[in-house]
Amino acid sequence: MEKIRNYVYELRPLMFMVTVQVVFAGGNVLYKLAANDGMSLRVIVAYRFVFATVFMVPLALIVKRERPKLTWTVLLQAFLCGLLGGSLSQNLYLESMALTSATFASAIYNLVPAVTFVLAVAFRMEKLCLNTMSGKAKVLGTLIGLGGAMLFTFYKASLNRALGALAALGSCTAYALWLIVQTKMSEKYPCHYTSTALTCVMGAIQSVAYALCTEKDWSQWRLGWNVRLLTVAYAGILSSGLMYMLILLCVRMRGPLYASIFNPLLLVLVAFAGSLFLEEKLYLGSVLGAVLIVLGLYIVLWGKGKELKKMTQSMPSTSPQITEPSEIIVTSPTCLKGLSEGLEEKEANSRRDGIEEKEVMDIENASN
Repeated sequence: MEKIRNYVYELRPLMFMVTVQVVFAGGNVLYKLAANDGMSLRVIVAYRFVFATVFMVPLALIVKRERPKLTWTVLLQAFLCGLLGGSLSQNLYLESMALTSATFASAIYNLVPAVTFVLAVAFRMEKLCLNTMSGKAKVLGTLIGLGGAMLFTFYKASLNRALGALAALGSCTAYALWLIVQTKMSEKYPCHYTSTALTCVMGAIQSVAYALCTEKDWSQWRLGWNVRLLTVAYAGILSSGLMYMLILLCVRMRGPLYASIFNPLLLVLVAFAGSLFLEEKLYLGSVLGAVLIVLGLYIVLWGKGKELKKMTQSMPSTSPQITEPSEIIVTSPTCLKGLSEGLEEKEANSRRDGIEEKEVMDIENASN
């Protein structure tokens, strides 16, 4: 039972990121349905982060009552997280989806692992390590996944996709930078609920301000009991609220590269969901590209697993001294009382033994 528990515990980052991609795929389908219904994309993003803020701020206040003090550095990092992972990346992504399709935007978005890997190496958060098997696997898997994404994208492509590709490229670059900034923020402010709430607040302020400046039709802000309300509520509560928190936890446990490498799964899920619900066509080249993407994903995960296993094996030799003091634990006032009584009894016995020894010495001196 203990082995099963440990195995499930080690699988937490994997389960987190698979859940994130499934929820994001549902959000992509709803985005396209809302856009087809005539809803402004900028208003969708604004409402998304408003709903996320309304959901996450009370949750953070209830779950985490004690938290580190907010500093200007943390607030600046939260502003950047709201910009890079929120308003900027989402507006660019939805523009790309409107110009092309949900599948196309998801395909271009698979540049995130490659961009994140380059940035993580540049910021010294990941090691290239081409002389090791794990390092070669991470590079090879990233290249294979990238090649699969390109095959998926440019098979049966046309020139009018250029603007959509540029918008998606800008979105995935912003998302990769968000993963880097989020890692730094987690080190200085390790409160997952509060960090997510701060990111949602900043994203809401930025996206609402942008939508108010660019959207002149006030009827776009009207919500009814239709696909528009479902889209913004789903995206705000699940995609920007709970899923951002899961991404934050995964980044803290495994690093930004591990979190970004699951993005290819989003492409596969959106491709099949788009063919079912949005009547998007799938070609043989698209299917082959999806296979390459999944293959690259597992190669990178294998390399990352080998690296983590090597690090875990080297840990016991560096810190054996911390296991011994952990045995001294006072668990209750009763134990404390018993310990105190034992010390007092031991001290009384020592004093009695000393008195008896002194009396024996006095008797011997008197007899002499």
